[in-house]
Amino acid sequence: MNGTDQRPGGAHHEAGQAPDPAGPAPEGFATRVRSALAWRYGSQVVAQIITWGSTLLVVRLLDPSDYGLFAMSQVVLAALAFLNGWGFANSLIQQESIGKRDIGQAFALLLALNFGLAILQILIAPYAALYYGEPLIETMLYIQALLFLTTPFIALPSALLSRELSFRTQAFANIIASVFGALTALGMAWYGFGVWALVWAPIIAFAVRAVGVTVAAWPLTMPVFNFKGAGAMVSYGGAMTLCQMLWIVQSQSDIFIAGRLFDPYELGLYAEALFLTLIVTGRFLPPLNEVAFPAYSELHKAGRSLGPYFLRSVRTVAILTGPIYIGLALTAPEAIATLFGSKWMPMAPIVAGLALIMPLRSLEIICAPATNATGRPRIDVYTSLVGAVVFTTGFLIGVDYGALGLVQAWWVAAPLLLVFTLTLTLPIAGVGAWEWFGSIWPAIVGCAAMAVAVLALKTVLPDWPAPFRLAAMAATGALTYSAVIWFGWRKVVEESWAMIRQRPASAPMPGDRIQTTAG
Repeated sequence: MNGTDQRPGGAHHEAGQAPDPAGPAPEGFATRVRSALAWRYGSQVVAQIITWGSTLLVVRLLDPSDYGLFAMSQVVLAALAFLNGWGFANSLIQQESIGKRDIGQAFALLLALNFGLAILQILIAPYAALYYGEPLIETMLYIQALLFLTTPFIALPSALLSRELSFRTQAFANIIASVFGALTALGMAWYGFGVWALVWAPIIAFAVRAVGVTVAAWPLTMPVFNFKGAGAMVSYGGAMTLCQMLWIVQSQSDIFIAGRLFDPYELGLYAEALFLTLIVTGRFLPPLNEVAFPAYSELHKAGRSLGPYFLRSVRTVAILTGPIYIGLALTAPEAIATLFGSKWMPMAPIVAGLALIMPLRSLEIICAPATNATGRPRIDVYTSLVGAVVFTTGFLIGVDYGALGLVQAWWVAAPLLLVFTLTLTLPIAGVGAWEWFGSIWPAIVGCAAMAVAVLALKTVLPDWPAPFRLAAMAATGALTYSAVIWFGWRKVVEESWAMIRQRPASAPMPGDRIQTTAG
């Protein structure tokens, strides 16, 4: 033994010397985290503007039944994707040091798994079509198998770049991929290809992204198919793979269960409502987790507490996602009529119901990086297992009551999973329950005030066209929420703004050097 901590993700320090949680962070850490967040979120915002600009046009050209068919195929794709080996690539981020052999072994695992998954999906396709009673699903799954072939060339380069908190080149790759995906979807929908616009758009986007990040991380190490000495990688990646499997069960069981009982139209309404309400959790929280994971790993290796950074992440997520979701719940009919058109109006109550519970979902999702970065992936396994059980049970009960029955299953399952996740995560992050609640309190007060203002406005608002009603309600809600946060918690606003501008505010980020004076 060389006298250092050899645990995966453990802090590297001399034997007999306890790391000082308040000691200096890795040099330039706070600045690099801000830069990573700025690039990752900046690219995500641009990419989503592009994607949603095309989506709002495509959704008017396609029918709900097209989205229902697409949702059926996505269940199969997601059910296999948990084995795509992304956890093996992420293990390179968590390890204290890596060499060419480690990278080559991860590359080999990714190639073997994903080529195998592509073949497996082709074999499963006829049976999936038979299960759903939709012959078109078979052909769709044959083509969607191409997605697996791009995964190794996205996962490995992205992990290597993320390890260094290098997100600038990834940002450009993501934006360019979004442009190609959006143009593909819009063009094919315009020329009457129907559901195939939804099938081919992500394939093109994934392929372009793979080229972009591979070039950014070039040269890649050749794959090494001799896995001797890869025990730590396989162990960590295996735990992440199990988490992904359980996550798939949790997130896709509603579509899987409903797909056989609902017709494509009803399923399309629910699936698109779910997609709309998961935009924030599915599009804007993963970038935060992508930055948080290597950041937490670096803090842990330096022996520093994750608590301050974790609380800032929680506070930021609560302040940003709370008003978006509560606002969507309050304005669902007007928003659907304005953005999607009259043929999608039956989706409004589904959207409103799902939006109410999504703030809790957001707060649960951001917990995993803290436990994974400290070398405790089994906690993610436990929470994923509980989530798979409570969500699937809820959907099995709720499906008999239609789409709104599935929404009510969300109301029960999401709070239960959040409580369980926090029980295991907060002690590891070094955060107390009261501290955590205090970090989301500004968002709670702001959303409550916003809801009162919008509901009061609705009682006196004339019967204007939907876009005008939506504009009035959105403006009232936004102004009320902003005023409450600004006058009640101005420092929180300043910290968030400083984080975006990459400049320290009055309350430093973890890693900022703090000068103290006596008295």
